[in-house]
Amino acid sequence: MRHVIALDVGGTGMKAALVGAGGELLHRARRATGRERGPDAVVDGILDFAAELRAYGTEHLGAPALAAGVAVPGIVDEEHGVAAYSANLGWRDVPLRRLLTDRLGGAPVALGHDVRTGGLAEGRIGAGQGADRYLFVALGTGIAGAIGIAGRVEAGAHGFAGEIGHVVVRPRGTPCPCGQRGCLERYASAAAVSEAWAAVTGNPEADAADCARAVDAEDPKAREIWQHAVDTLADGLITALTLLDPRTLIIGGGLAEAGETLFTPLREAVRQRITFQKPPTIVPAALGDTAGCLGAGLLAWDLLDKTTSSEATR
Repeated sequence: MRHVIALDVGGTGMKAALVGAGGELLHRARRATGRERGPDAVVDGILDFAAELRAYGTEHLGAPALAAGVAVPGIVDEEHGVAAYSANLGWRDVPLRRLLTDRLGGAPVALGHDVRTGGLAEGRIGAGQGADRYLFVALGTGIAGAIGIAGRVEAGAHGFAGEIGHVVVRPRGTPCPCGQRGCLERYASAAAVSEAWAAVTGNPEADAADCARAVDAEDPKAREIWQHAVDTLADGLITALTLLDPRTLIIGGGLAEAGETLFTPLREAVRQRITFQKPPTIVPAALGDTAGCLGAGLLAWDLLDKTTSSEATR
């Protein structure tokens, strides 16, 4: 059966699948990245995992994978297939596409940024299906985005497009590790809400999910923290809407798991800030933690389509 390898490499774990031509998941697997052993061990683990997936496909599906798609965090040079930098995984300038191609017997490999790859899946087969212009925003430890245009995701000239978490929403505000002050993700990420709620409760284990439950229980301190995050997020989103004019705004990540506790006040906060802009449809992400893996599969099939088209025009 025709299939590709899809790998989604996160800070602590890797999700993988063998994906059929119709997007069906033919086999799924997970394993740890082993980042505590250093960046070289992480790379070795990715290569070994990919090789095992290829062997599984050969044995159980009758043929090796035609291609592979890999989503990784950090700064990614998609054009040259290089994982340029990841603070979480500790690597710099890893020629991951070349290494994987060699390990997979010459199979073509597509390399993508994890959030943009997840955004690709959400746009094509998830919450943004049918939208010609969309913005996917993931509210996790940080905040990142993917700009969807006509079935593809825009990486930008240098691979930095969609970094909405580093839009300055509070000038001269809280310092950000990126070097700026007042970045959106310092106020509206799941990590920021967790930090604020832990400080109020005096419980270092308290997190954003606990804060959301307290909001639902009408705790006034929780509601204050939550509304501050929502208002700041809306400020950042208005900047994005003004620049990009998306038809659909897809919100995912840990904070979005709060459901209407987030979406009801967020839709209202965005509505209050809109002047001349056209309001987008604001929807929760639909694919959950499978988005990155599904997107990696789409990257692999797209790569095969490009290769086929290129050969047909020679």
